[in-house]
Amino acid sequence: MSNHIGNEGKVKIGSNAVAEIRGWEIQEQAKTVDDTVMGDDWETHKVTHKNWTASANCLWDETDTTGQGACTVGASVTLNLYPEGDGSGDTYLTGTATVTSVGASAAHDGIVERAIQFQGNGALTLATVGA
Repeated sequence: MSNHIGNEGKVKIGSNAVAEIRGWEIQEQAKTVDDTVMGDDWETHKVTHKNWTASANCLWDETDTTGQGACTVGASVTLNLYPEGDGSGDTYLTGTATVTSVGASAAHDGIVERAIQFQGNGALTLATVGA
């Protein structure tokens, strides 16, 4: 069994790395409908549709025009999330997503940060980095 430490992770928009990543998160969900009928002792359900959302948090870098800069609200992007790095043989999650939110925060004693939210548009795929 293997595991990985968080600082191995990466986020890319297409083949372009997003600069200054602090963390990312992804959620896959399945919508269900109840198909319980009279006489059943337990509720049952069926899956109808699946969806996914993701978010990335980074330190603001206005010079990152192909990573952070490509994440404008409404943009359709190829989102690639790497939990174990992007070396040959590493696995990653990939899919087309719409950028639904871009925010920033600043504190008098901190570094300016940026939060980006994504909504999946179609399937999320587990892929392997080629040689």
